[in-house]
Parts: sequence; C-alpha cells; structure tokens
Amino acid sequence: MERFKDFWLQFRKNKAALVGAWIVFFLILCALLAPVISHHDPYAQNTQEVRVLPIWAQGGSSKHVLGTDDLGRDVLTRLLYGARISLTIGLVSVGIAVFFGVLLGLMAGYFGRKTDMVIMRLMDLMLSLPSILLIIIVVAILGPSLLNAMLAIGIVGIPGFARIVRASVLAEKEKEYVTASKVNGSGHLRLMFKVIFPNCAVPIIVQATMGFASAVLEAAGLSFLGLGAQPPTPEWGAMLMDAMQYLRSDPWMIVPPGSMIFLTVMGFNLLGDGIMDALDPKRSA
Repeated sequence: MERFKDFWLQFRKNKAALVGAWIVFFLILCALLAPVISHHDPYAQNTQEVRVLPIWAQGGSSKHVLGTDDLGRDVLTRLLYGARISLTIGLVSVGIAVFFGVLLGLMAGYFGRKTDMVIMRLMDLMLSLPSILLIIIVVAILGPSLLNAMLAIGIVGIPGFARIVRASVLAEKEKEYVTASKVNGSGHLRLMFKVIFPNCAVPIIVQATMGFASAVLEAAGLSFLGLGAQPPTPEWGAMLMDAMQYLRSDPWMIVPPGSMIFLTVMGFNLLGDGIMDALDPKRSA
C-alpha cells in the first residue's frame, strides 16, 4: 500500500500523464457504455440517411450527432463500438506478446549460454524486419481478419518483451536474494517465476502500456489496408479507409475515426511515460 501511495504521489505530479490517464478512462467508458450513450445499431444501414452531415454543419441533425457514413450507419455509434474492438485488440495483442516474451526472456536470461544464444538470435531476426512489414507477412500467411491481425501484432511484439525481461533477469539473477534462494533448495521454476520475475515487473508494465498504443495503431493500419477487420466491423481503421473515398466531397468523414486513433495512441503513450517516470528509482536525481 505504501508503494502504491508513493507511486501515485509521483504520478500525479506529471500533468501529461494525468491527461493520458483521463483519455484512457474516457475510452474505457465509451467502450463500456456504448449501448447507453447511443441507441443506434452500429451495423444497421439506412439508405434514406446516407452521409448525413454532423450536427455542427449546416443541414446536420441531432439524430446523428457525428453524421452517418456512406451506408447510412450512425458514425458516433460505430466509434463507440469501435472503442470496444480497439481495446480488445490491445489487450489480446499485448497479452500474447507479454506471455511469450516473458517466457522466452526468462529462459534466455536465466539459463544463458546456448539457450540464450538461440532465443536472442531468433528475436534479432524478427527485429531485423520493420514491424509493420512483418505483421503484413504474418497476416498474408494466416489470411486477413481481425483475429489474425491480433495474432500477428502479438507475435511481432514478442521480441521487445523478451529483450527487456532478459536484461532484467541478467541484472537480478546474481544478486544475494537469488543466491540465498538457491542455497535454500529452490528449483529452476521457483527461481524464475517466484523469485526473479516479480522484480522484473516494472519494465514489463511500462512496455505493455506503450505496446497497447502501438497495437491499436498497427491494427488500424492493417484495417486501412484491408488486412485487418473486415466489413461491416466498426473498427476505426476500416472506417477511415471507407471515408477516404469521400475525401473531396465529404472531408469531415475522416475526422471522427482519425481523431479516435490519435487520442488512443496519445493517451496510452502519455500514460506509459508517466508510469515509467513514477516507477523510475532515479526520478529524484
């Protein structure tokens, strides 16, 4: 409890981090309260209300606050339900990356030698390619879909976590408390997961927060290219792709999905920076 209080005291001093936290809280509320905020069906089409202007534009209607798309679907509703999809993408993708990255990083750092060499060379091979290119390759192999996009983003995120955990394990495993546990008869699994791993949690939390923002952005990019969420899924990248064909006639259509992607990435990045600063033992230096 004292550690949490100390963390919160440091975290709230960072105004940018608080802004990021409020943005993330806003996104979670949008996802949870989507049916309450809007009573429209995100998939329902209405050919009588195609590309209705947003409420602030001349000719806009309060029935559709952010207007409708090219199929007459309410944009605000699709944005709200899109928040659910984007948060799910982040959770699943980061979850995959954390699970396998932590496992490989622990094995590489703890056992060292050949195990370390094989795992790290594999991670280096994955890092040698641009992440978006590797994601596209994986999706092309598995096939375009939202599930495969999440798997691809998760796989590509593994090396980042593996390298961070490995570095933390190398720094921790020679310390006295680990030696004491060995003397007391602790086995490899207990040493790895019960003794060393808890002391590697801080960089993992920071990396996961940053990775969440990257996952949402990469998923939106895949959907924009037609490799991620498929129609009629209300995903922000797919909405942005649909709006691009009306860039000259109805440029306002790109603003809602583009703004949500921007806010999400900015919010999680600011939150991650704040967590890193608050947990940094050298922050007072």
